[in-house]
Amino acid sequence: MDTISLAPIAALLPPWYQKNARPLPWRASPAPYRVWLSEIMLQQTRVEAVLGYYDRFLAALPTVEALAAADDELLMKLWEGLGYYSRARNLKKTAQIVANDFGGAFPDTYEGLLALPGIGPYTAGAIASICFDRPTPAVDGNVLRVFARYTEYPGSVDTEAAKKDAADALRPLYTPGLCGTLTQGMMELGACVCTPNGAPKCNLCPLAAHCAAHANGTWERYPVRTEKKARKTAELTAVLLRCGERFALRKRPGKGLLAGLWEFPNTPLARTKNAADEAAAFAALLGAKPTGLLREINYTHVFTHVEWRVHGFYFTCAETPASLTWATAKELKSVYALPSAFRPLAEIAEMAETADDLE
Repeated sequence: MDTISLAPIAALLPPWYQKNARPLPWRASPAPYRVWLSEIMLQQTRVEAVLGYYDRFLAALPTVEALAAADDELLMKLWEGLGYYSRARNLKKTAQIVANDFGGAFPDTYEGLLALPGIGPYTAGAIASICFDRPTPAVDGNVLRVFARYTEYPGSVDTEAAKKDAADALRPLYTPGLCGTLTQGMMELGACVCTPNGAPKCNLCPLAAHCAAHANGTWERYPVRTEKKARKTAELTAVLLRCGERFALRKRPGKGLLAGLWEFPNTPLARTKNAADEAAAFAALLGAKPTGLLREINYTHVFTHVEWRVHGFYFTCAETPASLTWATAKELKSVYALPSAFRPLAEIAEMAETADDLE
């Protein structure tokens, strides 16, 4: 690795990027608010999935001041389905700091950006280089993969040391006027050419003639990854309770997984032969007085570190206890933010809006 020159990256990547960059909305107008929002949304999420969310979010909250003043329920509804909801909460915290303490203008240095909630080294590097032409590499998974193959980097890229090594090696390439282009070029190359699944498209890569893994036919060995621990599993019995035209919701605790979000009532019960009766007993304990079981549904939802095996039961009920919040199917779509873990049940409620059993 020490003998490999990174200079070709600075020479060849910017013109390639200018010619091949995807026309993404945050690139068309790279203002700090727009770039920051896109980078937070793109954490753990594919570009294709983010595009619709990004447009809706900007339409509702077009400025950092609007985000700072946003109602929490609206914010969570705009974020619904993106996951990692702490990202949305940190967005608002940062927006309030920028609006109240900095007059609506983002800090223009890496260190100033890094001090804001929810902004780590990668995001700070991206905003600083793209928006303010600072020599601050932004090292994410795509960049690490390009760097690891280009240099045949021997260490695991799942470490902070690897990110630091990559940033330190790339920083000297950043020259005034090219910082943002170099950051985005590395990201684009990793996303579209030096991809994680299957063989890289070396025939399309501007760096192929200088890449160690390409020269040595070793791309499959890089990047080196640390073996991940198996996810934990959890059994969950969830109930979709309908009384008239309304469905029962409740808020999750303020701390922990999916903190403070809406959910359909659930309890950690494994599926047994008597699962329907146990679910009905749970609904009765909530005060809903179930009168009939309309449907059962089983599905799995995967989080980063845990897998939920959900056993869902759809009941009609005779009572609407005040301890639960009761919402129409229309309100489930437009008002209440439900995590993806409960989307299959929400879809049943939404279909019931026009079904014969909802009169």
